[in-house]
Amino acid sequence: MAIAAAVVVVPLGLLFFASGLLVNLIQIHTCISACKWEVPPTSGDSLKFIQEFSTYGLEEAICYVVVRPVSKNLYRRINRLVAELLWLELVWLIDWWAGVKVQIFTDHETFHLMGKEHALVISNHKSDIDWLVGWVSAQRSGCLGSTLAVMKKSSKLLPVIGWSMWFSEYLFLERSWAKDESTLRSGIQRLSDFPLPFWLALFVEGTRFTQAKLLAAQEYATSTGLPVPRNVLIPRTKGFVSAVSHMRSFVPAIYDVTVAIPKSSPAPTMLRLFKGQPSVVHVHIKRHLMKGLPEKDEAVAQWCRDIFVGKDALLDKHMAEDTFSDKELQETGRPMKSLLVVISWACLLVAGSVKFLHWSSLLSSWKGVAFSAFGLAVVTALMQIMIQFSQSERSNPTKIAPAQSKHKGEELEALNDKQK
Repeated sequence: MAIAAAVVVVPLGLLFFASGLLVNLIQIHTCISACKWEVPPTSGDSLKFIQEFSTYGLEEAICYVVVRPVSKNLYRRINRLVAELLWLELVWLIDWWAGVKVQIFTDHETFHLMGKEHALVISNHKSDIDWLVGWVSAQRSGCLGSTLAVMKKSSKLLPVIGWSMWFSEYLFLERSWAKDESTLRSGIQRLSDFPLPFWLALFVEGTRFTQAKLLAAQEYATSTGLPVPRNVLIPRTKGFVSAVSHMRSFVPAIYDVTVAIPKSSPAPTMLRLFKGQPSVVHVHIKRHLMKGLPEKDEAVAQWCRDIFVGKDALLDKHMAEDTFSDKELQETGRPMKSLLVVISWACLLVAGSVKFLHWSSLLSSWKGVAFSAFGLAVVTALMQIMIQFSQSERSNPTKIAPAQSKHKGEELEALNDKQK
């Protein structure tokens, strides 16, 4: 990280991690007080206790095994408000610090329903901050605190933000279907009684888009007679089919989201956001009724593949016109809420820091100065990890070997398992 960038990133990192740790503590306290588990632990929970203890810490494990449940829905409602106080800082980063314009293109009916119904969201994975673009869209729709996503398991290890996602019931997968099938099923089933409208985002391409991955997907498509992609990757359909299968009964809609960057705008990255450099992101949303999807799994998988063929054509059209001309640009503005939250956090933390330094005389000794310098170094390292974690160039490359399968479906799954 360049020195000039660090001058900006470190203060923002201090604000984010200090407020985030406070949010995490509140989430832990809420978990223990209102507890998100509805049934008392049984004797069969012993192994899970060990797993929870080793993975998440003593407080959460005690919450699961010892504390008799009170109200999962109360926990969820409180957690929505608390998590939003943290996530609004990143919305502020886009809206007010970097001045990134997230422009939403959809019809009036869909725009009116956004945030008022449960929805499964499928999107292409174009940029390093697609998840943040999703948060901005959710915040505009009033459901930021109940926005969920299916993410890779390592994401939950990210300090503060990963922990807050775990408390908010994000689904974390290992990219091994033998292990992930039950995780996805149980995670979705837990959402069936979610008390607030939620979005569950699923990036069905399974990885972020890069030219190297696109080339591999094109070679595979050519060798197997599939439509050759130009702007997207070939979707991994197992997770999508499973999600549809378990969400049919309580989720009314699928939001088909296509993210594109105009020619005149540089692609947004986390580092550009921290530097305050603006970009423009176009978000196209098409609503599909869940009940309109086919019943059979293979037909659902083909529906998903057809959707991505359509996305490819839509992105071709966007490249030619530099806009999504088939949908209306919706007026979303730049809400003040995230700005007010960040100002409040900053005032609270500055006042608390001044009182703490006065009480502790931390900077009056070399040991205190060294401790403070170490803390700044830790924050810098954590911000560097966060930036690198978001970079598409560092995501797993696609490695595809020609498959000699008897059926096209088997060949597709061979690609899907390797396209990570």
